[in-house]
Amino acid sequence: MGVAVREFGKYPLPEGLSSGPELWLMRVPPATDGLGAPGGTGSGTRGGGTLPTAAPTAAPTAADLEILDAEERRRTAALRRDSDRNLYVAAHVALRRLLGAYLNEDPAALVFIREPCPGCGGPHGRPALTGHPLHFSLSHTRGGLALLGFADRPVGVDIEARPGREAIEDASLALHEAEQADLAALPPDAKAAAFSRCWTRKEAYLKGTGEGLAGKGGLQTLVGTGPEPLPVPGWELTDVPVPEGFTAACAVREA
Repeated sequence: MGVAVREFGKYPLPEGLSSGPELWLMRVPPATDGLGAPGGTGSGTRGGGTLPTAAPTAAPTAADLEILDAEERRRTAALRRDSDRNLYVAAHVALRRLLGAYLNEDPAALVFIREPCPGCGGPHGRPALTGHPLHFSLSHTRGGLALLGFADRPVGVDIEARPGREAIEDASLALHEAEQADLAALPPDAKAAAFSRCWTRKEAYLKGTGEGLAGKGGLQTLVGTGPEPLPVPGWELTDVPVPEGFTAACAVREA
């Protein structure tokens, strides 16, 4: 599956959707957290590794904030760091603007719901739109990048800043045992890239199914740590090109 990535803010908003998937990358400016250091800059760390920084674009305006619904505003207010709030708002404004363009709808009028979880049936499955068949997925990461995916069938995307050693050791326990063995056999300087490929593929797939990492899919689904994703029945997985220091993947259900 070859996927082109357009950068939000540099390309015109879309007019309708083909079969997809269509991917959009958004760069979010760093902001001073008020907690001692700029958020999302190269001076930060994550699990012992240096946090990369994406080149900034324009920050959200007051008009952008009016697009968000009450729940999105509540979640924004609950975030302590300026950088996290800025990233959350910018990513969700971009999601609404792109959905509005694809559907020819007012972005502020879109109503989000949660589909039933495929594992337990609870109301925490894939996000969806009331009354619209368009499928979408959003992921954002510290360091100032967001990735958005849209398709006419279930889709999941994930983007992550490259983690440090401690984060890899902790999170690897959620991977398939074969993937854990592959990572354990690698030299230290190769583990971060291999882990990041595996993690983003797996999370994109589990977001596409709606199960998420809280279920058993992470342990049971094999996506691989190598340069190319391993096949997953019924799904197409692909690694997505993103700036240095970040890793991303997309999963879309086969037509």
